[in-house]
Amino acid sequence: MFSFAYYALAATIAIAVGLCAWLLRHQRSRRRHGALQDLMDNADRLEADLKDCRDRLQRAHAVMSVSPDIPAYGEVEAQQAVDSGLRALLRQRLWIRDRASDASQRELDEAVDALVRARHQLEPRLRALDDAQAALDTAVREHIHKEF
Repeated sequence: MFSFAYYALAATIAIAVGLCAWLLRHQRSRRRHGALQDLMDNADRLEADLKDCRDRLQRAHAVMSVSPDIPAYGEVEAQQAVDSGLRALLRQRLWIRDRASDASQRELDEAVDALVRARHQLEPRLRALDDAQAALDTAVREHIHKEF
């Protein structure tokens, strides 16, 4: 009787340990999958934000340009900044493609955090660009109104 109870207890403990190990692996796998998904989603959002910024800058500079052949003040620097951001994002996407599957959870979390920080840094610039575009539109309308 003692040996049967002993084997039953040992089997129960083994099952519990196995279940705990499986749950930990499953939780890590879900966390890793979530981090990879967050990484891709944030890269997509940052790319969309950068392209939106580039389009807005082009529209604003088109209004301010004296001649289509001559860049407006600050246009070259603004374009270079956006291009630099897109190149950095491309490097991040290449890292995701080449290294994300082997990266540690810490590295994945850091990559997600870097993309989130980049988007947060871009947000006030996009708002400032919206404000500048609104002011520019108002000035153009007032100028046209004065001429007529």
